Amino acid sequence: MKVLFVCSGNAHRSPLAEALLKKLRPDLEVDSAGIRVVIPISEEARKFLAKDNAEQYLKQVPEDLDSKQLYNYDLIVAMEQRHKDAVLNRCPECESKIIVWNIRDPYFLPPEYAKRSTTRSKRKLQN
Repeated sequence: MKVLFVCSGNAHRSPLAEALLKKLRPDLEVDSAGIRVVIPISEEARKFLAKDNAEQYLKQVPEDLDSKQLYNYDLIVAMEQRHKDAVLNRCPECESKIIVWNIRDPYFLPPEYAKRSTTRSKRKLQN
């Protein structure tokens, strides 16, 4: 099974979810992308993954959604509705593969928001 996580810039939410799922389910092919990549992967994501012994699963640089063959994924997890919309603009036939987690972007917010989004992602991955 191939899973893709999508967020705004592939800087916190989606690469963090990718790394956590790679650790939890090494049998899956897991990737992540952003709808507009302009900033590096967040230090907060690195710190949270280090605490979970999952930092080795974190990608080194963000990747753009346009670089992905969306129809090849079995499941696409959009962090917000606008990310689902961006996927559908590129791949209308992917609609049945997409779920939305509704996790707010913590990148430019205080660290407690990053912790909240990480906790929510971890909960969703364990369900």
